Amino acid sequence: MTVLARPRALPSSYASSRRHRGDPMRWVFFAAFLVVTFALMLPVIIIVLTAFKPASEVNAFPPTLFPHQWTLANFEAIFSELPFGRLILNSFGFAGGVTVFALVFDSLAAYALARLDFRGSRILLIVIIASLMIPFQATLIPIYQLVSQLGWVNTFAGLIAPRAADAFGIFFLRQFFVSLPRDLDNAARIDGASEWRVFRSIVLPNAVPALLTLGIFLFVNNWNDLLWPLVFTTDQNMGTITSGLTLLTGPGGIIPQGVMMAGALLALLPLAIMFLLVQRRFIESVASTGLK
Repeated sequence: MTVLARPRALPSSYASSRRHRGDPMRWVFFAAFLVVTFALMLPVIIIVLTAFKPASEVNAFPPTLFPHQWTLANFEAIFSELPFGRLILNSFGFAGGVTVFALVFDSLAAYALARLDFRGSRILLIVIIASLMIPFQATLIPIYQLVSQLGWVNTFAGLIAPRAADAFGIFFLRQFFVSLPRDLDNAARIDGASEWRVFRSIVLPNAVPALLTLGIFLFVNNWNDLLWPLVFTTDQNMGTITSGLTLLTGPGGIIPQGVMMAGALLALLPLAIMFLLVQRRFIESVASTGLK
Protein backbone atom coordinates (compact mmCIF):
# COMPACT_ATOMS: atom_id res chain seq x y z
CA MET A 1 0.00 0.00 0.00
CA THR A 2 1.33 3.40 -0.99
CA VAL A 3 1.49 5.91 1.82
CA LEU A 4 1.27 9.54 0.81
CA ALA A 5 3.72 11.81 2.57
CA ARG A 6 2.16 14.59 4.59
CA PRO A 7 3.00 18.08 3.34
CA ARG A 8 5.59 19.76 5.47
CA ALA A 9 4.22 22.56 7.65
CA LEU A 10 5.67 25.94 6.98
CA PRO A 11 7.53 27.58 9.84
CA SER A 12 5.37 29.87 11.93
CA SER A 13 7.71 32.82 11.33
CA TYR A 14 7.35 32.37 7.57
CA ALA A 15 3.57 32.20 7.81
CA SER A 16 3.55 35.27 10.04
CA SER A 17 5.69 37.26 7.61
CA ARG A 18 3.45 36.24 4.71
CA ARG A 19 0.40 37.31 6.69
CA HIS A 20 1.93 40.70 7.53
CA ARG A 21 3.01 41.31 3.95
CA GLY A 22 -0.48 40.56 2.75
CA ASP A 23 -2.24 42.72 5.33
CA PRO A 24 -3.15 46.04 3.64
CA MET A 25 -4.15 47.70 6.91
CA ARG A 26 -0.58 47.30 8.17
CA TRP A 27 0.69 49.49 5.33
CA VAL A 28 -2.14 51.97 5.82
CA PHE A 29 -1.17 52.45 9.47
CA PHE A 30 2.50 52.68 8.55
CA ALA A 31 1.78 55.34 5.91
CA ALA A 32 -0.36 57.29 8.40
CA PHE A 33 2.48 57.07 10.93
CA LEU A 34 4.94 58.53 8.42
CA VAL A 35 2.57 61.38 7.50
CA VAL A 36 1.90 62.30 11.14
CA THR A 37 5.61 62.08 12.02
CA PHE A 38 6.55 64.32 9.12
CA ALA A 39 3.84 66.85 10.07
CA LEU A 40 5.10 66.96 13.66
CA MET A 41 8.74 67.26 12.62
CA LEU A 42 8.18 69.82 9.85
CA PRO A 43 8.56 72.90 12.14
CA VAL A 44 11.84 71.50 13.49
CA ILE A 45 13.06 70.76 9.97
CA ILE A 46 12.23 74.33 8.89
CA ILE A 47 14.09 75.74 11.93
CA VAL A 48 17.19 73.67 11.21
CA LEU A 49 17.32 74.48 7.49
CA THR A 50 16.49 78.18 7.91
CA ALA A 51 19.27 78.55 10.50
CA PHE A 52 21.82 77.71 7.78
CA LYS A 53 20.35 80.02 5.10
CA PRO A 54 21.81 83.43 4.22
CA ALA A 55 19.50 86.42 4.67
CA SER A 56 18.89 86.69 0.93
CA GLU A 57 17.41 83.19 0.79
CA VAL A 58 15.45 83.58 4.03
CA ASN A 59 13.61 86.61 2.62
CA ALA A 60 13.35 85.28 -0.93
CA PHE A 61 9.97 84.69 -2.58
CA PRO A 62 8.87 82.08 -3.31
CA PRO A 63 10.53 80.51 -0.28
CA THR A 64 12.60 77.35 -0.58
CA LEU A 65 12.95 74.58 1.97
CA PHE A 66 16.59 73.65 1.42
CA PRO A 67 19.27 76.36 1.32
CA HIS A 68 21.18 76.78 -1.93
CA GLN A 69 24.15 78.20 -0.04
CA TRP A 70 24.88 76.92 3.47
CA THR A 71 26.25 79.48 5.93
CA LEU A 72 27.15 79.81 9.62
CA ALA A 73 26.65 83.59 9.64
CA ASN A 74 23.42 83.30 11.61
CA PHE A 75 25.17 81.44 14.43
CA GLU A 76 27.98 84.01 14.48
CA ALA A 77 25.40 86.80 14.70
CA ILE A 78 23.55 85.21 17.62
CA PHE A 79 26.73 85.24 19.72
CA SER A 80 27.75 88.75 18.66
CA GLU A 81 24.34 90.41 19.18
CA LEU A 82 23.36 88.68 22.43
CA PRO A 83 25.17 87.42 25.56
CA PHE A 84 24.09 83.98 24.46
CA GLY A 85 26.19 81.99 26.92
CA ARG A 86 24.82 84.01 29.82
CA LEU A 87 21.25 83.52 28.60
CA ILE A 88 21.74 79.75 28.41
CA LEU A 89 23.12 79.66 31.97
CA ASN A 90 20.21 81.77 33.18
CA SER A 91 17.78 79.37 31.53
CA PHE A 92 19.42 76.43 33.29
CA GLY A 93 19.33 78.31 36.59
CA PHE A 94 15.68 79.32 36.19
CA ALA A 95 14.30 76.03 34.86
CA GLY A 96 16.51 73.86 37.05
CA GLY A 97 15.81 75.89 40.20
CA VAL A 98 12.05 75.80 39.68
CA THR A 99 12.19 72.05 39.03
CA VAL A 100 14.18 71.25 42.18
CA PHE A 101 12.14 73.45 44.54
CA ALA A 102 8.81 72.39 43.02
CA LEU A 103 9.64 68.69 43.38
CA VAL A 104 10.56 69.20 47.04
CA PHE A 105 7.51 71.27 48.03
CA ASP A 106 5.05 69.42 45.79
CA SER A 107 6.10 66.04 47.16
CA LEU A 108 5.80 67.25 50.78
CA ALA A 109 2.33 68.70 50.19
CA ALA A 110 1.23 65.64 48.23
CA TYR A 111 2.42 63.32 51.00
CA ALA A 112 0.40 65.24 53.58
CA LEU A 113 -2.74 65.10 51.43
CA ALA A 114 -2.33 61.43 50.50
CA ARG A 115 -0.97 59.74 53.64
CA LEU A 116 -1.95 61.93 56.61
CA ASP A 117 -5.47 62.15 58.00
CA PHE A 118 -6.23 65.67 59.20
CA ARG A 119 -9.31 67.87 59.33
CA GLY A 120 -9.90 69.87 56.17
CA SER A 121 -7.65 67.79 53.91
CA ARG A 122 -10.44 67.15 51.41
CA ILE A 123 -11.38 70.84 51.29
CA LEU A 124 -7.74 71.78 50.81
CA LEU A 125 -7.45 69.31 47.93
CA ILE A 126 -10.55 70.80 46.28
CA VAL A 127 -9.08 74.29 46.60
CA ILE A 128 -5.80 73.12 44.99
CA ILE A 129 -7.67 71.48 42.11
CA ALA A 130 -9.85 74.58 41.67
CA SER A 131 -6.75 76.77 41.45
CA LEU A 132 -5.79 74.89 38.28
CA MET A 133 -8.72 76.58 36.55
CA ILE A 134 -7.31 80.07 37.20
CA PRO A 135 -5.07 81.23 34.31
CA PHE A 136 -1.71 82.36 35.57
CA GLN A 137 -2.07 85.59 33.54
CA ALA A 138 -4.80 86.63 35.99
CA THR A 139 -2.35 86.49 38.91
CA LEU A 140 0.66 87.85 37.04
CA ILE A 141 0.21 91.52 38.06
CA PRO A 142 -0.33 90.84 41.80
CA ILE A 143 2.68 88.52 41.85
CA TYR A 144 4.81 91.10 40.07
CA GLN A 145 3.78 93.77 42.60
CA LEU A 146 4.77 91.47 45.45
CA VAL A 147 8.09 90.56 43.84
CA SER A 148 8.78 94.24 43.15
CA GLN A 149 8.06 95.20 46.78
CA LEU A 150 10.49 92.51 47.93
CA GLY A 151 13.15 93.89 45.59
CA TRP A 152 13.42 90.62 43.68
CA VAL A 153 13.04 91.98 40.15
CA ASN A 154 16.01 90.92 37.98
CA THR A 155 16.97 88.20 40.47
CA PHE A 156 16.73 84.41 40.43
CA ALA A 157 14.67 84.64 43.63
CA GLY A 158 12.01 86.61 41.76
CA LEU A 159 12.01 84.12 38.92
CA ILE A 160 11.99 80.95 41.00
CA ALA A 161 10.15 81.68 44.28
CA PRO A 162 6.64 82.28 42.81
CA ARG A 163 6.91 78.94 41.01
CA ALA A 164 8.49 76.97 43.84
CA ALA A 165 5.23 75.04 44.22
CA ASP A 166 2.77 73.94 41.59
CA ALA A 167 -0.88 72.92 41.99
CA PHE A 168 -0.69 70.41 39.16
CA GLY A 169 2.44 68.84 40.65
CA ILE A 170 0.78 68.49 44.06
CA PHE A 171 -2.29 66.84 42.54
CA PHE A 172 -0.20 64.61 40.26
CA LEU A 173 2.03 63.33 43.08
CA ARG A 174 -0.89 63.02 45.48
CA GLN A 175 -2.66 60.68 43.08
CA PHE A 176 0.50 58.58 42.76
CA PHE A 177 1.06 58.46 46.52
CA VAL A 178 -2.54 57.29 47.05
CA SER A 179 -1.87 54.30 44.78
CA LEU A 180 1.04 53.11 46.95
CA PRO A 181 0.05 50.45 49.51
CA ARG A 182 -0.30 51.80 53.05
CA ASP A 183 1.06 48.57 54.52
CA LEU A 184 4.56 49.89 53.83
CA ASP A 185 3.89 52.97 55.94
CA ASN A 186 2.28 51.03 58.75
CA ALA A 187 5.12 48.53 58.90
CA ALA A 188 7.66 51.35 59.13
CA ARG A 189 5.69 53.11 61.87
CA ILE A 190 5.46 49.89 63.87
CA ASP A 191 9.26 49.72 63.71
CA GLY A 192 9.41 53.22 65.17
CA ALA A 193 9.97 55.28 62.02
CA SER A 194 8.93 58.92 62.11
CA GLU A 195 6.79 60.55 59.41
CA TRP A 196 9.89 62.12 57.88
CA ARG A 197 11.60 58.70 57.77
CA VAL A 198 8.52 57.14 56.17
CA PHE A 199 8.41 59.91 53.58
CA ARG A 200 12.15 59.82 52.83
CA SER A 201 12.82 56.07 52.97
CA ILE A 202 9.50 54.49 51.95
CA VAL A 203 7.40 56.81 49.82
CA LEU A 204 10.01 58.73 47.81
CA PRO A 205 11.98 55.66 46.58
CA ASN A 206 8.73 54.14 45.31
CA ALA A 207 7.71 57.43 43.67
CA VAL A 208 10.81 57.87 41.49
CA PRO A 209 8.83 57.29 38.23
CA ALA A 210 6.33 60.00 39.12
CA LEU A 211 9.03 62.41 40.30
CA LEU A 212 11.05 61.92 37.11
CA THR A 213 7.99 62.44 34.92
CA LEU A 214 6.95 65.60 36.76
CA GLY A 215 10.54 66.89 36.82
CA ILE A 216 10.90 66.63 33.06
CA PHE A 217 7.57 68.37 32.46
CA LEU A 218 8.50 71.19 34.86
CA PHE A 219 11.94 71.70 33.35
CA VAL A 220 10.71 71.77 29.75
CA ASN A 221 7.77 74.07 30.51
CA ASN A 222 9.93 76.60 32.36
CA TRP A 223 12.76 76.39 29.81
CA ASN A 224 10.32 77.26 27.01
CA ASP A 225 8.39 79.90 29.00
CA LEU A 226 8.54 83.37 27.47
CA LEU A 227 6.08 85.57 29.39
CA TRP A 228 7.35 84.88 32.92
CA PRO A 229 11.04 85.85 32.42
CA LEU A 230 10.01 88.66 30.09
CA VAL A 231 7.95 90.26 32.87
CA PHE A 232 10.25 89.66 35.84
CA THR A 233 13.55 90.63 34.18
CA THR A 234 14.42 93.97 32.65
CA ASP A 235 18.19 93.48 32.65
CA GLN A 236 19.47 91.76 29.53
CA ASN A 237 22.03 89.81 31.56
CA MET A 238 19.27 88.30 33.72
CA GLY A 239 17.08 87.16 30.85
CA THR A 240 16.61 83.61 29.63
CA ILE A 241 17.16 82.29 26.14
CA THR A 242 13.48 82.69 25.22
CA SER A 243 13.24 86.30 26.41
CA GLY A 244 16.66 87.10 24.95
CA LEU A 245 15.59 86.09 21.44
CA THR A 246 12.89 88.78 21.51
CA LEU A 247 15.67 91.41 21.58
CA LEU A 248 16.84 90.48 18.09
CA THR A 249 15.97 93.26 15.64
CA GLY A 250 17.51 94.24 12.38
CA PRO A 251 17.55 97.54 10.45
CA GLY A 252 14.19 99.28 10.60
CA GLY A 253 12.96 96.95 13.33
CA ILE A 254 12.86 93.95 10.98
CA ILE A 255 13.43 90.65 12.78
CA PRO A 256 16.29 88.64 11.23
CA GLN A 257 14.54 85.32 10.78
CA GLY A 258 17.73 83.40 10.07
CA VAL A 259 19.37 84.58 13.29
CA MET A 260 16.17 83.91 15.21
CA MET A 261 16.04 80.34 13.88
CA ALA A 262 19.69 79.81 14.78
CA GLY A 263 18.96 80.92 18.34
CA ALA A 264 15.88 78.69 18.52
CA LEU A 265 17.93 75.74 17.30
CA LEU A 266 20.62 76.33 19.93
CA ALA A 267 17.91 76.65 22.60
CA LEU A 268 16.39 73.36 21.46
CA LEU A 269 19.63 71.38 21.62
CA PRO A 270 19.91 71.12 25.45
CA LEU A 271 16.35 69.79 25.66
CA ALA A 272 16.98 67.30 22.86
CA ILE A 273 20.21 66.07 24.47
CA MET A 274 18.53 65.76 27.88
CA PHE A 275 15.64 63.78 26.42
CA LEU A 276 17.98 61.44 24.55
CA LEU A 277 19.82 60.74 27.79
CA VAL A 278 16.71 59.95 29.83
CA GLN A 279 14.25 58.82 27.16
CA ARG A 280 14.26 55.16 28.22
CA ARG A 281 13.69 55.96 31.87
CA PHE A 282 11.14 58.63 30.94
CA ILE A 283 9.05 56.22 28.86
CA GLU A 284 9.20 53.65 31.66
CA SER A 285 8.13 56.33 34.12
CA VAL A 286 5.14 57.44 32.05
CA ALA A 287 4.06 53.83 31.62
CA SER A 288 4.47 52.97 35.30
CA THR A 289 2.48 56.01 36.49
CA GLY A 290 -0.57 54.47 34.84
CA LEU A 291 -0.23 51.22 36.83
CA LYS A 292 -2.02 50.66 40.12
